[in-house]
Amino acid sequence: MAAVIRMPALAAGATEAAVQTWLVAVGDRVEVGQAIVEIETEKAVVEYEAEQDGVVAGILVDAGVATAVGAPIAVLAAEGESVAEAVAAASASSPAAAPVAGAVPELAPSAAPEPETALEPAGEPVTDPSPAPAPSPAPAPEASAPAPAGGGTGRLFASPLVRKLAREKGIDLTGRKGSGPNGRIVRRDLDDLPAGSAEASAPAAPATAAPAAPAMKAQSEAAAAFTDISHTGMRRAIARRLTESTTTVPHFFLSADCVVDEVLELRARINERADVKISVNDFVLKAVAAAMVAVPDANAIWTSEATRRFAGVDIGVAVSVPGGLVTPVLRGVEGLSLSGISRTVRDLAERARAGGLKQAELEGGSFAVSNLGMYGTTRFSAIINPPHAGILAVGAAQKRPVVGEDGALTVATVLTVTLSADHRVLDGALAAQWLAEFTDRIQHPLSLLV
Repeated sequence: MAAVIRMPALAAGATEAAVQTWLVAVGDRVEVGQAIVEIETEKAVVEYEAEQDGVVAGILVDAGVATAVGAPIAVLAAEGESVAEAVAAASASSPAAAPVAGAVPELAPSAAPEPETALEPAGEPVTDPSPAPAPSPAPAPEASAPAPAGGGTGRLFASPLVRKLAREKGIDLTGRKGSGPNGRIVRRDLDDLPAGSAEASAPAAPATAAPAAPAMKAQSEAAAAFTDISHTGMRRAIARRLTESTTTVPHFFLSADCVVDEVLELRARINERADVKISVNDFVLKAVAAAMVAVPDANAIWTSEATRRFAGVDIGVAVSVPGGLVTPVLRGVEGLSLSGISRTVRDLAERARAGGLKQAELEGGSFAVSNLGMYGTTRFSAIINPPHAGILAVGAAQKRPVVGEDGALTVATVLTVTLSADHRVLDGALAAQWLAEFTDRIQHPLSLLV
């Protein structure tokens, strides 16, 4: 029978996600396991696969529209079932799925709801747009905006998510035509639009306060020194997870100074001949994995029922992206060569900055590495990214005076690292043992090549 495809919960704690790209169209036949839609979560773009064979009977949510988790997004007809029967069956079993926007022409009524109207999950009433409440001043500029090319209704053809991102980036969408249906502006179109000032993209905002002009003038003069930037989904996710970490995970910190002259010399020799250039961070990741193999009790996480220890070493790598931070996970690091680590990290970082990571690439692992050495930071402490049990903060390698084994004062290149550990998993002695193993391997890098 017909199936209603609903917005999946692809990230822990997520309440909504956005359709980025439909990979199928109405009338297309799909098979179990076939990717049918790309869904954008707070930190990644995920391909969602069909869970049964059939024919796409209707698409309920346009690309770029943010939708609540559990809300209907498409209708799939079963094998041998006509499109009309599928729509009727889906409408009967799930009232929130009807009417079907974007269905085949003979099934798409002219009074179909606007694509950007949020569809509620089954079992909850569908918002009826007709008895609209008293209008608020905010939507007025959108209603009066000139229609884009290809539209004749006088409305701004862009999804709520696109409008929000455009305001944050200071992009004026007035008069723009997008690549979506009927010229609708979708998220991918924002990359090709020039950014401007946030104030310029919302010129009508001060006009709504005209009746109280004298009071507002004094207030605006007092508040002219700051600008409010709306929180993005990623920013909210970072705030939520790190607040959870600092309030529920008992952190403690250990630091070590590592002499890395041998690492720098070996790296220079490798890069003279290697096609793939190796970074100091690649050595750090390899040394982290080697220390986990040497101290297997440290390769673990805390769960509500048990301490889970892993056989392989999967390490998260903190990557700075526009507007936030993501931590893709490098799998099986203990079995990778330095060049393999370098290739994988570069691929993950490039796709992270392009928003092309899959949700599975952001999950798992027991440990993470955060490196701020390229910014000149010499020492810092990082916050653990749950469910990981530790994170290593790596500073800049600098020339410093050190005392040699013979007691003589020399100059060496020193790298300071700080281990943040979850005391539920790692006791002080165990964390110190792991840090000693890491320090020994990063100071004697030839051990990482055998």
